[in-house]
Amino acid sequence: MPITKGYKQLVDEAMAQVKTYTVEQVRAKLDGPSAQHIQIVDIRDPRELADGTVLDAVHAPRGMLEFWVDPASPYHKPLYADESKEFILFCGAGWRSALAAKTLQDMGMTNVAHIDGGYAEWVRSGAPTETPEEQKARRQKKA
Repeated sequence: MPITKGYKQLVDEAMAQVKTYTVEQVRAKLDGPSAQHIQIVDIRDPRELADGTVLDAVHAPRGMLEFWVDPASPYHKPLYADESKEFILFCGAGWRSALAAKTLQDMGMTNVAHIDGGYAEWVRSGAPTETPEEQKARRQKKA
């Protein structure tokens, strides 16, 4: 059976419909007065986390995102019901996060965006990252 709509077309359609930020725009938001209303969400596969993540990001594997967001789901996580937050998603290169942001918009979320270029662009631009161990230690200090 031939593919009638490939991944590139799906990503392009999603990119045309979702809010996309550059790394610089996200960093400015995180450094600005509304930083407490920003939640960075790493949707990469758990195996990709060994390379590190964006400082203070939460992890929501792409395969669970819709279930964690939907209050009717038995897997719902209350964090995603916080309408005061803007959820900024990222993946490795910005393709999966564009598709995920579009899906969340299709579910009714209006407070969602994604990072153009994903984690690769974040690292390339020298933005702050942390290893899973550093993240765990920092979170334990806060608790």
